[in-house]
Amino acid sequence: MKLNTICIIDDDPIFVYGTKILLNHNKDFGDDVLVYENGKEALDNLSSILRSGQKLPNIIFLDLNMPFMDGWQFLDAFIQLPISEQPLIFITTSSINQEDKDRALHYKIVKEFLIKPLYDSQLKKLFEKYN
Repeated sequence: MKLNTICIIDDDPIFVYGTKILLNHNKDFGDDVLVYENGKEALDNLSSILRSGQKLPNIIFLDLNMPFMDGWQFLDAFIQLPISEQPLIFITTSSINQEDKDRALHYKIVKEFLIKPLYDSQLKKLFEKYN
């Protein structure tokens, strides 16, 4: 099965660029990639998608440290939305702090805690595990 839409919420343009390249190399991932530079922008746009009756992305790659609204604030707000089909959220961070990992995995919607950078083999394993 091919995923329709992937969302990247991250303020690091190098990470976003690299992740988009990896996604393009994995044909099982969708063609549509939504990119937001912070949690506020993502929350506003994803809420709008939801209100319009469209489907949310299948997967969200979420950074924790961003301006305006960080990943934690995004998660707290996102889980309050009336979503029937929850996307899979993968935390993508440079943090190796075990407390961050424990906190992230406390959210039921968060499936994995991934340390940057992402690798092709990681994406393939994620697809196999969650497809």
